[in-house]
Amino acid sequence: MARAPKTAAKKKAAPKSKKPTAAKSAKTSPEQLLHYYHQMLLIRRFEEKAGQLYGMGLIGGFCHLYIGQEAVVVGMKTASNDVDTVITSYRDHGHMLAYDMDPKGVMAELTGRRGGYSKGKGGSMHMFSREKNFFGGHGIVGAQMPLGTGLAFAHQYKGDDGVCHAYCGDGAINQGQVYEAFNMASLWKLPVVYVIENNKYGMGTSIERASAVVDLHKRGASFNIPGKKVNGMDVEEVYAAAAEANAWCRAGKGPYILEMETYRYRGHSMSDPAKYRSKEEVAKVRKESDPIDSIRERILSTKAADEARLKEMDKAIKLIVTAAADFAQESPEPDPSELFTDVYLEA
Repeated sequence: MARAPKTAAKKKAAPKSKKPTAAKSAKTSPEQLLHYYHQMLLIRRFEEKAGQLYGMGLIGGFCHLYIGQEAVVVGMKTASNDVDTVITSYRDHGHMLAYDMDPKGVMAELTGRRGGYSKGKGGSMHMFSREKNFFGGHGIVGAQMPLGTGLAFAHQYKGDDGVCHAYCGDGAINQGQVYEAFNMASLWKLPVVYVIENNKYGMGTSIERASAVVDLHKRGASFNIPGKKVNGMDVEEVYAAAAEANAWCRAGKGPYILEMETYRYRGHSMSDPAKYRSKEEVAKVRKESDPIDSIRERILSTKAADEARLKEMDKAIKLIVTAAADFAQESPEPDPSELFTDVYLEA
């Protein structure tokens, strides 16, 4: 059996979390409701613009939009602190924005420009920010899960009270390396929350046709990892579940699995016509469960803000997104001399 490497002899003092680490109360403050709305709407408008730029031929390669799933990452981020790390798959633009990465840098990377987070060489699926503790953006299905487990080990080794949020989709959960990561995380009681974004279709295959067990939060049972199914279209429910999972990890109890039941409105990628589901199915979800419409109704019903303020917020967000698109198109392409930089390290 593999032994865990020796941990640091002396732990550093754990920083105080700036966010709650226990489940929230039933009452959400007006400020928190508006924060949720702003962040989710920013992601929605950004992704809509990215889709437009792709259609204009300004974004090449693959482009996977996050439209419909905004509540998952916004709720998770709101429950985290400044020490926590995050790693995700290739449907990653929403995660970048939720974790406060500059929309200009994200859009510039999408368009392959020098002002992007990976200097225009990573594109849609490969962006990083050490400053924001964002470790990608990974194009290999499921590869981010063992890497996230490594980030969790780093938190444990340093004793910094941090937790890693490692995201994957319902398709990636069937990859073998995911279970190697589960085993190691449970064996060493690593502080990692595995977030399964179950949007019902791995590429074009429904979960019922791809998974023998469709209750994905139970996938860690054989490794003694607790799990919970969450309504991923309700940002408040996501926040509560994330706070609970974070508290479990910070208490030294090991990993936790959150299955976020969510839904993507667009195809798997921009090249996917999504003919494996009906327009009526998508329309029904949008009408009954849209995460932004739901929080908007909460804001109006609780008088946290009126229609005029929400319209002003939308207008301001559209200006941010437009500025990001303009910056991306004005930023120069990478110089050919950059072709091999950041690829090899002399040691």
